Amino acid sequence: MNNFINISDLKDIDKAIEEAILLKKHPTKYQNIGKNKTIGLLFFNSSLRTRLSTQKAAINLGMNVMVMNFSKEGWALEFDDGVLMNSSKSEHIKEAAQVISQYCDIVAVRAFAELKSSAIDNQDKVINGFLKYATIPVVNMESATGHPLQALADAITIAEHTQKKQPKIVLSWAPHPNALPQAVANSFVEMLHQTSASFVITHPKGFELNSEITKNATIEYNQEKAFENADFIYVKNWSSYTNYGKTSQDETWKITIAKMKLTNQAKFMHCLPVRRNVVVDDAVLDGENTLVIQQANNRTYAAQVVLKKILENEKK
Repeated sequence: MNNFINISDLKDIDKAIEEAILLKKHPTKYQNIGKNKTIGLLFFNSSLRTRLSTQKAAINLGMNVMVMNFSKEGWALEFDDGVLMNSSKSEHIKEAAQVISQYCDIVAVRAFAELKSSAIDNQDKVINGFLKYATIPVVNMESATGHPLQALADAITIAEHTQKKQPKIVLSWAPHPNALPQAVANSFVEMLHQTSASFVITHPKGFELNSEITKNATIEYNQEKAFENADFIYVKNWSSYTNYGKTSQDETWKITIAKMKLTNQAKFMHCLPVRRNVVVDDAVLDGENTLVIQQANNRTYAAQVVLKKILENEKK
């Protein structure tokens, strides 16, 4: 694997899950594979789990880690070609990516959607700019349209907590005071398309995801109906794709104990951070069926298996 931009870059997700679970048992087994290698973690947006888990994954593999918060520490980058740079942008991605490539062996990038224009966000200018101009492997730590490391961690978590070949998984929208990107939901759906799981997407009308991603997935506008007999409830807010960037605080979509009782004693999942008693009630989040902490732990091993595959590819 040369780069990790989308979950589909893993040609066999089941084998990646198996390998990640083995790495979890012996996290430092391959600590020599990254010896004398450096990864640069570039953050254009805030992070907790992504930053720490990716850094830990790299350390487990023996890598050196450099972290830069571009929003506060770096020059403002220009990503369009042929522009007159006479305003606020001080450096072009063409030079920045090539310079970083001289300092690092892998570069990982995190840059959110601006949620002003679907056409612009769909271009994923930041991650694709690095992919175009960097001369080293590029890892997506969340872009405008996807968060594949989170999706892989979710797949690992589901595999660890099910005995069924085809568990019923529900991806449910929930209310939020702020407009949030579709990236996590997009990659979760793309991941499920690669598995044998039965899944349903539930959300209010007007909050459909990009149809090119959902494809022929089952969409149910009645949340309680969708929850019936579910084995996993994955909850995430996302802003509207059709009415781009608009959000809703419809409290009737909040996750409650009453709704969880409609399921097959389903496990509750969320990528975190989560707004307590807005997205989900305390009683659910603190209940025995919650997997949010396990998901967060699996972020390390999702990143580690990805970095390991890239390092192995370089050694060929």
